[in-house]
Amino acid sequence: MPRNAAQSPATPLLEPAALLQSIRARSRGQRIDALVSVRGWLLLLLLRSAAKRALDVTGALIGLALLSPLLVLTALAIRLESPGPVLFHQVRVGKRGRPFTMYKFRSMRVTAEAEKLALQDANECAGGVLFKMKRDPRVTRVGQVIRRLSIDELPQLLNILRGDMSIVGPRPALPAEVEKYGPEARKRLQTRPGLTCLWQISGRSELTFSEQVDLDLRYLQARSVGKDISIIVRTVPAVINGKGAY
Repeated sequence: MPRNAAQSPATPLLEPAALLQSIRARSRGQRIDALVSVRGWLLLLLLRSAAKRALDVTGALIGLALLSPLLVLTALAIRLESPGPVLFHQVRVGKRGRPFTMYKFRSMRVTAEAEKLALQDANECAGGVLFKMKRDPRVTRVGQVIRRLSIDELPQLLNILRGDMSIVGPRPALPAEVEKYGPEARKRLQTRPGLTCLWQISGRSELTFSEQVDLDLRYLQARSVGKDISIIVRTVPAVINGKGAY
């Protein structure tokens, strides 16, 4: 008999409802063993979620404390250069499709959103889901600097404290972008969006949308606190390098 013939096929992963139905169909002894296994699995998920949240809150508080002088100087530079608010508020899509208000330092003219439609033909991001231009005429001089160094994203530390975002996770998308998502891209919504992610340290805007999705799904399959810490550490040189930031 061939070696593979003696091996039983791998048990497919079941959704919670199907898993409970499968447990009910077993004998009493088998049900007890299965329930113990499920409880252990749920406990592991809760512990992992709690550890990630603890890392998020601690990291956001430390980040705000250490970077407060930079935040103040950035706000002052924006205010001195152009009229308008220092912070830019925008609705983004969070975990399980829940919308939330995301914060950024304003890096464009106050009329930027109204001007976007006229610039659609100049979109340099392949795939038609995202909008990116290397030399976007709406970006201010201060905006060019803070975008290259990702300083404009730092107010999202407040989103992390609020629980809207995580330090590490797929970048938060616009509702209009999510409407164009296929089944694979929608898997990104299974977790909180992040301040940084795997593709942010692997090429950033130079990657195609498909490549960004592939890296996000790779992260989701292997996510852990250790993985998050590794990405956070690797984000620092990627930001300083500025490759793919525009």
